[in-house]
Amino acid sequence: MENDTAVGKITNYRWFICALVFFATTINYIDRQILALLKPMLDTSIGWTNTQYGWVNFAFQGAYAIGLLWFGSYVDRTGVKRGYQISIIGWSVAAILHAPIIFLVGTQLNVPSWLGWLANPKTPLVVPAAFIAFLFARVLLGLFEGGNFPSAIKAVTLWFPRRERALATSLFNAGTNAGAIFAPALVPPLAYMLGWQWTFIFAGIAGFIWLLFWVPKYNSPENRPEVNPAELDLIRSDPAEAAGQPMPWHAVLRYRQAWSFITSKFLTDPVWWFFLSWLPDFFKKTRGLDIKNSWVHLVTIYVIITILSIGGGWLTGYLIKKGWSASRARKTGMICFALLVVPIVLVSQVGNWPAVLLIGLAGSAHQAWSATIYTTVSDMFPKRAVATLIGIGGMAGAVGGMIFQLVVGMMLDKFALQGNETAGYTLLFAICSGAYIVAFIINHALAPKFEPLEMKA
Repeated sequence: MENDTAVGKITNYRWFICALVFFATTINYIDRQILALLKPMLDTSIGWTNTQYGWVNFAFQGAYAIGLLWFGSYVDRTGVKRGYQISIIGWSVAAILHAPIIFLVGTQLNVPSWLGWLANPKTPLVVPAAFIAFLFARVLLGLFEGGNFPSAIKAVTLWFPRRERALATSLFNAGTNAGAIFAPALVPPLAYMLGWQWTFIFAGIAGFIWLLFWVPKYNSPENRPEVNPAELDLIRSDPAEAAGQPMPWHAVLRYRQAWSFITSKFLTDPVWWFFLSWLPDFFKKTRGLDIKNSWVHLVTIYVIITILSIGGGWLTGYLIKKGWSASRARKTGMICFALLVVPIVLVSQVGNWPAVLLIGLAGSAHQAWSATIYTTVSDMFPKRAVATLIGIGGMAGAVGGMIFQLVVGMMLDKFALQGNETAGYTLLFAICSGAYIVAFIINHALAPKFEPLEMKA
């Protein structure tokens, strides 16, 4: 019996853990995409400008950056289980708290002169009260959603050997795409039937349902009876790491390899945030497709992304199994993914469905890129520093996204005054097309090889 277990009767509970993380990430991305899908409806009912909508996204991403930094350190200190629980309870409550904002629709709020930058240009010191309320609700949501990726990456690091991590990361990261698929299919019909506030309520309820599975089913591999000795041996098959206390963030930042991840996130995460926040508006303003007509395009985009991005994550793992070094495999994947984003520069010059294909290809490349650079953290850094660095890098990506959201909103308002929002989107997609090439060059300069580091402290 022992021999049979050693030979091939291995359990696969690690993939169940990966599935749990996938569903958490799916819920996370449904929550954050609701606002983008409701934007055409809220534009009319609230009366905010593109710049004000940009400020709402700015507020979310600023809070998300803080949440990532705090949760990264917290998860390394207290563990994945507790970190995820606090994160998803908080963001589920925050999602539900968006619903009462409906009672503020139609109410105007006078703001002091020093807040004039928030105002509608037509009424310089008066803003919709619902706009201010959305700012605060998005801050709360962003703070707690910051716990998802530090917890998820740490879980993959604890539950998977190095050779399986890229695939596992791609699979759970596909939850970002699954959320983006389900949201366009579910949110608009629900909003039109029951009111937009109910979309936030149901998203919050979904988080609490997920907790009913997470709390009793997650623990370390050594403490789960579903994991047999063969699977545990596989999980532990990498060279043993020296024990040590979790590393503070300032100690992690001493290593230039940490900055390879941080700068990559700063330069490329804004592209993904741009897709999530502005694609419904892009189809409406440049193609005349409101959400009732563009949802099929959005769903198709994220179906493409889901399928192709998993293949991207599989690629680097396959190359490693073929005998390639982790550095060579990861870097080959990264440069390929960076090049696949470049054709998005042509989006504004083609028809609706060619545009869908180009955006889908670029989004797939982003997600494969993202899964790969997440994996480079565990390639180079010990487990006690992984969540901390993921949090720092995620914060950098959110800060980049904050800046880009404001640039997008202000740029589109400027081009709207000229009656040419298509030109604005053309310029924005051009910026996105080159971001990954620049990020790859900097990443390679800072981390020529993705090899384990000997870390002090």
